[in-house]
Amino acid sequence: MSKTIQMPALSPTMEEGTLAKWLVKEGDTVSSGDLLAEIETDKATMEFEAVDEGVIAKILVAEGSEGVKVGTVIAIIAEEGEDVSAAAADGASAPKAEAPKADPVPPKSESAAPVAAAAAKAEPAPAKVASGDRVKASPLARRLAEAKGIDLTALSGTGPNGRVVKADLEGAAPVARAAAQAPAAVPVATPAAAQDFGIPHEVIKLSGMRKTIARRLTESKQQVPHIYLTVDVQLDKLLKLRSELNAGLASRNVKLSVNDLLIKALGVALIQVPECNVQFAGDQMLQFKRADISVAVSIPGGLITPIVTGVDSKGVAAISTEMKDLAARAKDGKLKPEEYQGGTASLSNMGMFGIKQFEAVINPPQAMIMAIGAGEKRPFVIDDSLQIATVMSATGSFDHRAIDGADGARLMKAFRELVENPLGMLA
Repeated sequence: MSKTIQMPALSPTMEEGTLAKWLVKEGDTVSSGDLLAEIETDKATMEFEAVDEGVIAKILVAEGSEGVKVGTVIAIIAEEGEDVSAAAADGASAPKAEAPKADPVPPKSESAAPVAAAAAKAEPAPAKVASGDRVKASPLARRLAEAKGIDLTALSGTGPNGRVVKADLEGAAPVARAAAQAPAAVPVATPAAAQDFGIPHEVIKLSGMRKTIARRLTESKQQVPHIYLTVDVQLDKLLKLRSELNAGLASRNVKLSVNDLLIKALGVALIQVPECNVQFAGDQMLQFKRADISVAVSIPGGLITPIVTGVDSKGVAAISTEMKDLAARAKDGKLKPEEYQGGTASLSNMGMFGIKQFEAVINPPQAMIMAIGAGEKRPFVIDDSLQIATVMSATGSFDHRAIDGADGARLMKAFRELVENPLGMLA
């Protein structure tokens, strides 16, 4: 009996994508795990693996097709011994599946003042929150586990270096999920139609990423009550320490940026003030045991927020090396979904553009984002005397449903103290 190949959901929040390229053609024999196509989401281009074995009887969606909904039948596979022509004829007349609908829960995280392109809807919060490092698993195993509701953290991987593969999922029981009650969705106003007043202009088609950014920014400002807290932070000790560390790390080809040290400071501050390392989920909250920081990175056509995990327990050299790799692959569209989805808080730095201060938009379901302005020479009171110091303004945006103003203030105080006395965050 022939089987359908449907447009896959390559992330928990994907609703549609572009079928960028077919890696097989009609008549090819495929096995489970073989690469079938390249799928372009609003964040990256990813490879799609076969789950079933057989012969590609019919390709129904041509490569280059945009806006293909998740669940749409894109090809037909004929089983061994089946008449390929008959399977192709049957498949061509088969109704196309509709994309699955997600439960109305708080949307998935992405980032920042520049809130990066993120997904519109997220899964319900699992009854059990996995802890520890991210599970190593093949893309196929991740998709199968997600479809079947299997907790990857409970499995022992038999693949290379303990990687969870498809075979490890056989016989695994699904984990019951408790759906978090979310506030009723706020209706989004329909954008006004463009009006041409005869002014010379060019019509630019919005990319999938830009559409997602527009939707996510609107949702965040409509649904999340923001509170903003700003502190001025003296940078001179941090700049001196950075210079000394870079001299010591030169032989390892590691060069720390100021942003690397600020990422570390935010991660340590979140552990010191756990009331801010949270996620609002309707009638409950998640309080995280580690700090995963989403960092806004500008890429062609928009922004994305790769995640540095476990910042609180990593050395600054490791953070710097990881951040450079993530940023480079983000600009090339090579990030995996698990490398930009998630995070417990975000950091957006616009100091390199000379921006003195700004208020970033929270990146749901995260509950806070730190906006970093430019470091500049300012008159500053030090030891009761007016001196010149290098000072930056940092503004925290907090979800007031989850974080009280006093707790947000404690986080800002902890962040400032760590930056002004940076040896403390390296201990």
